[in-house]
Amino acid sequence: MSSPFKRLCHWGPIAALGIIKLITWAMIHLMSMWWPPHVSIAAALHSILFITLAALTLYYFLQSLLEGPGFVPKGWKPEKEEEVDYLQYCTVCKGFKAPRSHHCKKCGRCVKKMDHHCPWINCCVGHANHGYFSTFLMFAVLGCFHASIVLVTCLYHAINRVWYLYNGTGQEPMIYLTLTTLLLTLLATGMAVGVVLAVGALLYFQIRGILSNRTTIEEWIVEKAVGRREEQGLPPFVYPYDLGWKANWYQVWAGSLHDGLRWPVLDGCGQYDLTMEQKAQKIEKQQRSRLFSAISEYSGRWIPILSRPRAALSAPCTDEPRLALRVGDVIRATRQRRHWLFGEKQVQTGEARAPRGWFPRDAVVPADEVKVKPD
Repeated sequence: MSSPFKRLCHWGPIAALGIIKLITWAMIHLMSMWWPPHVSIAAALHSILFITLAALTLYYFLQSLLEGPGFVPKGWKPEKEEEVDYLQYCTVCKGFKAPRSHHCKKCGRCVKKMDHHCPWINCCVGHANHGYFSTFLMFAVLGCFHASIVLVTCLYHAINRVWYLYNGTGQEPMIYLTLTTLLLTLLATGMAVGVVLAVGALLYFQIRGILSNRTTIEEWIVEKAVGRREEQGLPPFVYPYDLGWKANWYQVWAGSLHDGLRWPVLDGCGQYDLTMEQKAQKIEKQQRSRLFSAISEYSGRWIPILSRPRAALSAPCTDEPRLALRVGDVIRATRQRRHWLFGEKQVQTGEARAPRGWFPRDAVVPADEVKVKPD
């Protein structure tokens, strides 16, 4: 895993910093003409408000990136030997996955209380930086909502500047924009509105998850647990980490109170209830999976437009990897779409974690349909 400062040298953080810089520049440039801070106390407070929101957005963005999510120590195992039966083993980190932790392929480590991998901070959102990340989202939305109102108002005055010169009262602010600054302001306005909509939606889901003490991954596990247990007539699944919205909220912003390896649970629940439910789901997933054999090569290209146009036009909208195939490869598929399958190559016992990913359905056939040539 790269050092915290090396995470900055990636398109995600660079793009995010560029957006923050562009919107801040546009606001400072236009506020100096629309409502200069030196004309009144209200104008000065208005400017201070935006600069404070921009500074806090930048601060919490860098904190969530530099702090990182917190990783399970390599080779970790519980203190009590008998508890290893309740946990999953990570072949990459050579240790057991602590409760609520998951392995991230991009980070290359098992992440404590993993929520998701965020390309904008070039690392996962997890136990150590969840509070910083959520606060970053909040200030980003507030700052961009403020900027959206001001920039749209300034653009209106700039576009109608000539009309105001001849028909105005003389009290309207005069906004002067060159072609370059006009284009940059339009870009900044579009980005500010986009942040309010897109990041605002993400903030909503983050707050909803925090109040119920569920990460994005845990939401999926609980949703599948409900359906699995209803189908099999088992007792309802009780999520063990929902301690009430106040305690849940405090747990995220006071993350240093916990080590990310053990968590407080509801009375009557066990430390490994969620982990055991996930293991049961994976066993059923393996039982429902099907073996396929590759009958043609696939290069691993994300959009194989020339070789497989049908698959290219319905490629999965996900950042999960593609699985290159050679004739004769055996793959265990666990997910499917119309023209694609997701699975894991079958490798010899003792090898490292097998490669997995999406591959075109027409490149394989069910393994039981492959005819074995007689000697």
